[in-house]
Amino acid sequence: MAKRPPKRKPKETAVSNVGEITVQYSGEPPFLIDQQPAPTKPDPSKEPTAVRKSVDMIRQEALAKEACLVVIYGPDLGRKFPLSDQSLTVGRVDGCDIQLEEKEVSRNHCKVVCRKGKVTIHDLGSTNGTFVDDKLVEKATLHNGSLVRIGGNILKFLASGNLESTYHEELFDLTTKDGLTNTHNKRFLLDSLQREVGRAKRYGRPLSLMMLDIDHFKLVNDVFGHLAGDHVLKQLVSVISERIREQDIMARFGGEEFVVILPEIGFEGAMTCAEKIRHLVEETRFIYDGSKIPVNVSLGVVSSSNGSHDSEDMLRIVDANLYESKRRGRNQIHGSEAA
Repeated sequence: MAKRPPKRKPKETAVSNVGEITVQYSGEPPFLIDQQPAPTKPDPSKEPTAVRKSVDMIRQEALAKEACLVVIYGPDLGRKFPLSDQSLTVGRVDGCDIQLEEKEVSRNHCKVVCRKGKVTIHDLGSTNGTFVDDKLVEKATLHNGSLVRIGGNILKFLASGNLESTYHEELFDLTTKDGLTNTHNKRFLLDSLQREVGRAKRYGRPLSLMMLDIDHFKLVNDVFGHLAGDHVLKQLVSVISERIREQDIMARFGGEEFVVILPEIGFEGAMTCAEKIRHLVEETRFIYDGSKIPVNVSLGVVSSSNGSHDSEDMLRIVDANLYESKRRGRNQIHGSEAA
């Protein structure tokens, strides 16, 4: 009769407790002996209180929010329009308080009237009509959650103190802002540029584009570290944002490149603005962790007198002009008028 082979003993065996789960280690991979953790009783004095405080803070922030209209469908998806105690005109022309640039939207389409907490909407004889909750209206009272259709846009009305308003605001920021510098991102830039080009063509107005790039930015990261590089990017955005107009649109295009849209600014004005920014950056003290970091920028500029070029053309030309500034020695500007 054949003998049974002797049982193999593990070379090393150790037993330890990880939390409430006992684990045995041997020459083989560890395996669980007891997978049932011991029941624990929640401590009502700790986590629930912290959660409750967070919820209360969010609610307080929401209560401070005024009533608003939020675009939930359309080109300006996520955009929020605050409503105060006044009358706001909605339409596609520049003078409107709420501008929705679509062919289906009339020049002066409707108006929203806010009086003592009550919000009403009035059609202004628009071509395609104003709809509230899928009903064509001449005048209607808006209630929390009402859906307003204007042309190809759908806007949701949120009453003051609505927690959902904070949600839409955060969501809009997440989709349109750069996480590091808090300026606009490339997606927002491309959408905005397309819109501004369309407006320039429609009204025959000038439009300029400025692209800037930090000279030798790789050296900043290599010498001072990437955290220092991040600090430079954030400070640069802060410096430029204080000097451009409210209607100008700045966005991070990628890496250390930024683009500024200058509506209704011709070539000379754009070149002057670019030189002011170049000089301002050169004179600014960039300091991180006690170290002064030398920062210069090169800039490219392109201008169109009547919106005759599309957004892709303008980006291509301004990028070529920026490259020419760098080729000529950096810390300078090269611009052209789109022919």
